[in-house]
Amino acid sequence: MAGQCIARFMDPESMKCCSISASPTSGRHSAVHISNQLTEQRYQLCSLSMNGCQGVDPKMPLGTIETRTFPAVLTPALAMDRLNSAISELKSDPTPTFDSGIVRLQVPIQQQVEAIDWLRAQQQHHPLPRCFFSGRRENRLGRGQDFLVDAINGSTATNHNGSSAENNVVSVAGLGSAVFFRQFRPFSFDDWRSIRRFLSKECPLIRAYGAIRFDGRATVSSEWEAFGSFYFIVPQLDHVVDPKLQVEFVELEGSSMLATTVAWDNALSWTYAQAISTLQATMRQVSSIVVGLRKDVPSTFIISNSHVPGKKSWDHAVNRALQMINRSNSALVKVVLARSSRVRTTTDIDPLTWLAYLQPEQLFHRNCLSICSEALAGTRARGRSKAIDLQITLELLSRFDIKLFLWSLLHSFGTITLVRVISHFFRQLCSPKEHHEFTVVRESIRRKLEASAVCNGVLIEPEKAIRKLPRVQHLYSQLTGKLKREDDEFDILSSLHPSPAVCGFPTEEARLLIAETEMFDRGMYAGPIGWFGGGESEFAVGIRSALVEKGLDALIYAGTGIVEGSNSFQEWEELELKTSQFTKLMKVEVSLLIPRKGERGTIHSNG
Repeated sequence: MAGQCIARFMDPESMKCCSISASPTSGRHSAVHISNQLTEQRYQLCSLSMNGCQGVDPKMPLGTIETRTFPAVLTPALAMDRLNSAISELKSDPTPTFDSGIVRLQVPIQQQVEAIDWLRAQQQHHPLPRCFFSGRRENRLGRGQDFLVDAINGSTATNHNGSSAENNVVSVAGLGSAVFFRQFRPFSFDDWRSIRRFLSKECPLIRAYGAIRFDGRATVSSEWEAFGSFYFIVPQLDHVVDPKLQVEFVELEGSSMLATTVAWDNALSWTYAQAISTLQATMRQVSSIVVGLRKDVPSTFIISNSHVPGKKSWDHAVNRALQMINRSNSALVKVVLARSSRVRTTTDIDPLTWLAYLQPEQLFHRNCLSICSEALAGTRARGRSKAIDLQITLELLSRFDIKLFLWSLLHSFGTITLVRVISHFFRQLCSPKEHHEFTVVRESIRRKLEASAVCNGVLIEPEKAIRKLPRVQHLYSQLTGKLKREDDEFDILSSLHPSPAVCGFPTEEARLLIAETEMFDRGMYAGPIGWFGGGESEFAVGIRSALVEKGLDALIYAGTGIVEGSNSFQEWEELELKTSQFTKLMKVEVSLLIPRKGERGTIHSNG
């Protein structure tokens, strides 16, 4: 599995908001983390389980880490029965001799049930933390797939993005929290070690899912407060199509798995008996009925749509950034400026519907000592026909790439189509902006991997490609290397984040300009989103995100890279394209004028 993304929700009565981080497309690819936000008690969430970041030496190993697998059953309902029996047996057993431990119970299911459908069936139940994860896979909704067109040799291939052979997990959905990690200070090495205490190579499906703020040093705004500076959970119950939560449902290729996790640590005042009791309470709230997710998007009317910054302020910010970039004594080469768009709708947005249409962008994927990352920059819409789509592709490429690329496509598209494309291309001035921006991103990632002193050599293959997604296309390159030690994972994460795709280059100069310029809190937007495992980890960039509030509001985040040659009008149009990947999922877009008492109102439809 290569990319993923995280979404967080606050939905039942005691919850307020949810965040979704990813690049939305028409594919079902995403990771989501749903968490409680109790609005009056800031730390109430930790009472659901133990906060693994508090009060324990992170170097102290757990007494036991184990996975118990039971015989396969035919249905999720039978899997629930088997897990309940196993939990009852745990409760009747003598208290373990270990002061700490984590035990995963899992039951294979002989049918493939989509994890997001299982999660949807739990929506009517009590406000438990919920989590969903999916790696970058072929589009299962049949609306296109993620594939690459090599800009040098023109070859095409479905993008599997470095999935490990042993890992046939399609997606994971979870309820509850066996272990919870959150702090309001920046994510640290000790925090990483606290999470690693609960993970083991021998139990690869015990994972901690979560996200880290874009800037842990920035002031946390009220809408992002519930998430802290970072937030991770080991789920309590999960469904895998393949998993890890307190209750987990795992979707596998051709099968599924239902799993539950019990964790305890006397040093954190969370005993084995408390953990079993809480798990049983969680299981009583779980539905074994699976409700299929609607493949059509329900009609949602947009009442209003406002931006921070507005267009005038955006022009000023871009021009100021360009002035700094063009100064002879300035080190700044690129800065990513972002926009927050508040969308009000007539009905609550169902975050699971948005999640079904998300596409991740990889920060890094580690499998033992192997590590890969990707450079992604330049965004254009997909064309309505093959010829128009190819024209747009050429506009993303530099003149240096064009000759070989056009010849390589001759056999695919035919002479007449190719002549039309060439004619169009030479009528258009191929802007060097995207090429420059992409090169900055790719070379920055390469230097970070090499300069971190933990990576033995970096291979770039392909050097430049076009990643075609159902709605947009980007310039793309993959970078791979070998770690010297698996414990260097934290250094890699710290080095790669923030990436030049969401911050700029050089990193610190760009970060300072963002802090001075942007008038909103990015929160988890543009931060690392993913999971840690015993021998494998995977993180994506929250490249475009949404924070959904139960009171009808959604905050949609998107940014664009400002480099020499950028134009504020074109960058604003790119923001519109990126945010439209969310709003286009609404079946009808309207402007609803709400009348005052005694007045008439009108609805103006854009759809």
